Amino acid sequence: MKRKNHHKVEIIFNNPFYNKLLFLLIVIIVGFSQKVSAENSFELLSPDKQIRIQINVENTIQLSAFFENEQLFEVKNIALIENDQSNVFGDFKVLDTKIDYIENKLYPVVKTKSAVISEKYNQLVISFNKFNIEFRAYKEGIAYRFIGKDDKTIIIQNENMDIEFKDNTQLYFPEEVSMLSHNEQLYKNDSIENIETNKFCSLPMLAIPNEINVLVSESSLHNYPGMWLKKSDRNTLRAIFPQYPKETKLIKDRNEKVITTEEYIAKCNAKRNFPWRIFAIAKNDSDLLINQLVWMLSEENVLKETDWIKPGKVSWDWWNANNIYGVDFESGVNTETYKFYIDFASKYGLEYIILDEGWYKLGNLLDVVPEMNIQELVDYAHKKNVGIILWVIWKTLDEQLDEALTQFEQWGVKGIKVDFMQRDDQWMVNYYEKIAIEAAKHKLLVDFHGNYKPAGLHRKYPNVLTREGLRGLEHNKWADYITPDHNLTLPFIRMVAGPMDYTPGAMRNAAKGNHAIIFDTPMSKGTRVHQMAMYVVFESPLQMLADNPSNYIREPEVMEFLTPVPTVWDETRILEAKIGDYIVNARRSGNEWYIGAMNDWDAREFNIQLDFLEEGKSYQAIIFKDGKNAHRQGSDYKKEVLNVNKNGNITIKMSPGGGWVARIIQK
Repeated sequence: MKRKNHHKVEIIFNNPFYNKLLFLLIVIIVGFSQKVSAENSFELLSPDKQIRIQINVENTIQLSAFFENEQLFEVKNIALIENDQSNVFGDFKVLDTKIDYIENKLYPVVKTKSAVISEKYNQLVISFNKFNIEFRAYKEGIAYRFIGKDDKTIIIQNENMDIEFKDNTQLYFPEEVSMLSHNEQLYKNDSIENIETNKFCSLPMLAIPNEINVLVSESSLHNYPGMWLKKSDRNTLRAIFPQYPKETKLIKDRNEKVITTEEYIAKCNAKRNFPWRIFAIAKNDSDLLINQLVWMLSEENVLKETDWIKPGKVSWDWWNANNIYGVDFESGVNTETYKFYIDFASKYGLEYIILDEGWYKLGNLLDVVPEMNIQELVDYAHKKNVGIILWVIWKTLDEQLDEALTQFEQWGVKGIKVDFMQRDDQWMVNYYEKIAIEAAKHKLLVDFHGNYKPAGLHRKYPNVLTREGLRGLEHNKWADYITPDHNLTLPFIRMVAGPMDYTPGAMRNAAKGNHAIIFDTPMSKGTRVHQMAMYVVFESPLQMLADNPSNYIREPEVMEFLTPVPTVWDETRILEAKIGDYIVNARRSGNEWYIGAMNDWDAREFNIQLDFLEEGKSYQAIIFKDGKNAHRQGSDYKKEVLNVNKNGNITIKMSPGGGWVARIIQK
């Protein structure tokens, strides 16, 4: 059995041990034939046997999920409904079943958590007349999807899925008020029965039944609308989907509002794989941080050439409002200012700078403002080994796609930041894929903002390095709710879906009670090292330095850390973690290790073993930690250097809203 994979997939099969395991699995599921089908009841175990799903087919399809024999939730009324109200499974007559055990080694084009991903799962495919349904059980969770057979156009009125939890199941519920949304919400943490009926949320959403984490999301989202969840009954969340847009209206230059919709959610060829419905399961909070189900269930890379895709760090202009100082020219959206950004990026080894809003006259990507000379900037940056990324409004890009991308490539631009989509109906989901494809043709990286969560596009098109879809640092410019607690929630929920462009790096740091809202010279809540630790804790292959270059230049010790810190990793280990409270992780890049620690408003102390280091080697740890007065002055920090080895340990002390980072170099 072979599977083609542009990521150098290694399949381990035709092995006596796995053949024996396969036989045992077949016995568990009652047989590999029509005899099984006649039962209309099936079971599937994860390879480590911790997770079990029971599937029943009788006038509907439903599953029950168990962890260590404790039931976590039920999924009921699983169905695709055609526009004539018929179920695509017809009379639910099971024609056949097939069971497989699959084990792969996957090698991502763009690493995030690791250079190699070990994938192991048991798979059950139940065959009906016109559709199949495929279930997978991993140690990381479970998933299912529909697979169509008929080569014909199908109109899907709705997709049914009801998730029923027990009483007192805690939710982290990113409540929304409209499907026209940037998906930048705080997480409402409450029992499911306390969430108001008909309130709905975007994904991912985290539920905690029986003290076991269940994160609901989706993957392989292509030519289909995104899924949301609505509270429909006391303990039930129902899948809902945006309907296909019929009439839209552009509000100003960027917000396209759906005025009327069709009576369906999708129109497509039935002979296809539909999106995966994912339930990532983790006994420990730390396991959420290394869960890669969304990536594993994404479609494989389709780009033939990928050597040009370069992750890196970016000096960003918009958050600091171009308020650079200590220069002999007036700062603003002009060529001289961006040459200063390029000089800064070059000096400190940053791969890119971004030109955010203001470089072109809104409505025409080819009409550059007179204060800017893009070709001059690109040429200047090229000499300094720095790339330029251009911000664009999605609607304008769509209207000028071919000529704009051709011009960007001719200039020598390295990427685009596409903003303000704010929808995930079928039309808009297809727009994302179109941009990924066309950008790749011109060898352009993509960063999506004003967007929905990652759902597989970054594996299929690895030039899509990152995306927003979270409430990040920019909100400090106008609000006070970006707290250390919020920062310690994002990695366990939003980051499980994929890279997140939080845009860290604030150099004006406020201790608890000292934050002020200043739009053009913003500050963060928490300590300086809390921000520095985000570069180790938060995952984004395209990672911003959001603050003013003039502020970074005044902090040479901080730049000693921010210059070498990678944006992709060969290995990740979680040392301590609790949702909303703290994270301590260790990541390896080559033969260097980085430790990042962040905490909420409670001061904390950890003693960390360094047993992940190589035996017999000596190392130097360059440490940045909260200063003695960081609880009063958030920018207070201290640098120290220690000699360490595998047999040692290290004490991490963090102030309220604090952080701790170390770069560990082999001597």
